[in-house]
Amino acid sequence: MKKQKKIFILDTNVLLHDYKCIYNFEENDIIIPITVLEELDKFKKGNDILNFQAREFTRELDKISGDELFNGGLPLGKGMGKLAIAIGRPFSEKLRNSFPENTPDHRILAITEHVFNENKNNIVRLVTKDINLRMKAKSLGLMAQDYQNDMVTNIDDLYKDINVVEGANEEAINNLYLQHGGVEVDKFKIETKPIAHQYFIFRNATASALAHFDPFNKVINRVEKIKTYGIDPRNAEQTFAMDALLRPEVQLVALTGKAGTGKTLLALAAALHQRKMYTQILLARPIVPLANRDLGFLPGNVDEKIGPYMQPLFDNLSVIKHKFSMQSKEFQKIDEMLAADKLVITPLAYIRGRSLSKVFFIVDEAQNLTPHEVKTIITRAGEGTKMIFTGDIQQIDSPYLDTKTNGLSYLADRMRGQDVFAHVHLVKGERSYLADIASNLL
Repeated sequence: MKKQKKIFILDTNVLLHDYKCIYNFEENDIIIPITVLEELDKFKKGNDILNFQAREFTRELDKISGDELFNGGLPLGKGMGKLAIAIGRPFSEKLRNSFPENTPDHRILAITEHVFNENKNNIVRLVTKDINLRMKAKSLGLMAQDYQNDMVTNIDDLYKDINVVEGANEEAINNLYLQHGGVEVDKFKIETKPIAHQYFIFRNATASALAHFDPFNKVINRVEKIKTYGIDPRNAEQTFAMDALLRPEVQLVALTGKAGTGKTLLALAAALHQRKMYTQILLARPIVPLANRDLGFLPGNVDEKIGPYMQPLFDNLSVIKHKFSMQSKEFQKIDEMLAADKLVITPLAYIRGRSLSKVFFIVDEAQNLTPHEVKTIITRAGEGTKMIFTGDIQQIDSPYLDTKTNGLSYLADRMRGQDVFAHVHLVKGERSYLADIASNLL
């Protein structure tokens, strides 16, 4: 039976999320409202990832069209549908009565309604990452959906607690302390085959051990608690996180968990501990203005505007510094590294375009990145670079991302099981008892 062809109408935010999305709709046809091209034009100047996406999509569109007109649509390639541009349409009475304002979103709805009425025998769907626009469309009787190509489906598997194996063989646990080369996997009662760099707590009535699966030698080895640059792991999860941060064979680490679990602090302490192995430590975070106020709202020059966004990173550095006296070598080393640009705290946008070799690179608040942004950052990694992504998927500030579509979840899902990648999900808050209670209850 032949599949019914669908028509997908794409919103601006989908193209800014993934400029190559037009190739992900199989044999179905795609329509770009002309309003979207108008909106993309406003994004073409600048150095942010949104500006890059806007420019790249426009180039892609130019490549597809060449010397042809969009009349009737142009083929996207073998086995794929056509791409067409839909010109503006007058508002129907229903649309006029519902939304009297002539906004870009409402013009997109007018085009969607027209396409729907002209294609009664086809499935027509508006694809947008704007939840409110999806609700408006559905209120008008128009089907709308999120862009799902890079959506993570097994979200619960990614953010479950550390694997605790009860009733583990006592001899196997004891051998973890005695055998430096590790213990064979089959000596432990593990229900499912372990994945690369998976962490375990093995215990029985008399003994317990923290452990790690070595994907290269296919053995379980013990994880020891290591104090790094004044920071002492306070629980099993933090111990595992520090182990991943210190393992040279692990080049990419994702640390997830709620506020106060120590993600950024541990990463920064591990970076300072290994500073001689890297030419630079970079600590960056994306700037996502809150309460719909952009940087222009803030007073002062550029440095003064971005200061409030970078302050949490300086706070973590201050915690480490004050583990030592002002006269100590460790305290003075941090100041020296800052002065010599060996330790740099910066907005993420400032490092785009760079090739990063022998850099310990920490990306904080990575839940506010798109999957494409995460890919762009990782592909900048040169020889000898280690990348750390930290974040809390319950604190997403971007209006077009959620727990299943953000770059941090995408990273943890797609890289799972790779021998260069480790993911540790931290659960227990260590900032303070008050902060932990607030994080759980409020």
